[in-house]
Amino acid sequence: MRARITTTIISIAAVIVFLVAAVHSSQTGGEGGPRSKITLVAPADPGGGWDAFARESQQALRGNGITGNAQVVNIPGAAGTIGLSQVAGMQGREDLLLVTGGVMVGGIIVGDSAVTLDDVTPIARVADDYNVLVVPGDSEFETLDDFLEAFTEDPGGTAIAGGSLGGIDHVLSGLMAQASGIEPSDANYLAYAGGGEVVTSLLSHTTTAGLSGFNEFRDQIESGNLRALAISSEERIDGLDIPTFREAGLDIAMANWRGYVAPPGISDEVHDELVAMLDEMRATPEWQDTLARNGWTDSFMSGTELDDFLRDEIATTTEIVKELGL
Repeated sequence: MRARITTTIISIAAVIVFLVAAVHSSQTGGEGGPRSKITLVAPADPGGGWDAFARESQQALRGNGITGNAQVVNIPGAAGTIGLSQVAGMQGREDLLLVTGGVMVGGIIVGDSAVTLDDVTPIARVADDYNVLVVPGDSEFETLDDFLEAFTEDPGGTAIAGGSLGGIDHVLSGLMAQASGIEPSDANYLAYAGGGEVVTSLLSHTTTAGLSGFNEFRDQIESGNLRALAISSEERIDGLDIPTFREAGLDIAMANWRGYVAPPGISDEVHDELVAMLDEMRATPEWQDTLARNGWTDSFMSGTELDDFLRDEIATTTEIVKELGL
């Protein structure tokens, strides 16, 4: 309880610091714009996927002189929607980007958030991460087929650990059930606050299997504490000896995409500048190394293409969430 209270206090403090900085920025007119300085908001606790994405971006942007200064601020909570609501209130602020992605899309829908992606300015989809289905290293399940046999026989007794309700992990568990002939709502999905708690549940055998981004499991997979059964990419990822779900016999694939949005009310010129900065970032050696090191793929898109993607992503996620009974 004390740890939870401390975490809450830290989160509130981060939001207060962010708000004070935002007020100061608006009072000074955001002098110099994003080429001078930029704040990257990770709407999650330090150490998670969104935080890693923001900090990798920070290094590539700052290290290559794309911006004079880049800082990362964490505003965790509610599948990213607390950070979203804060940024949506920063009308016209030109030196700020919020990390977004598939998890936030699901969080908005499940939480019936009053603030949605319509309330901010989409800038770019940047990279795709992929989920891995893992089991403990001493599990009886050696392959995806082994796991699916138990899953189809007793979905309620085959607990799957993952992140927030409605997020990519949860949606993927529903797709796994659907493709296996199981009602998605019958899958026994247990939501945890982050990848660390998912790992703990697996190592303590509280849950049978887990779903999260590869980087959440990387160390435990490499040490042999966890066994990877399948990855959600369309094709195998170079450097990762993990079969895709399709290779292993289940016709599903899903990307945990990540990108950036800006506050509402920014000018077209600032919008284009932010897109250009992220496009420059993706071409840097640092970012190319980031992609390879994390098992991410380049999925850069902006403008009308991004708008179309978001519309389809929201429609698809809404339908799956409905089938999950949320």
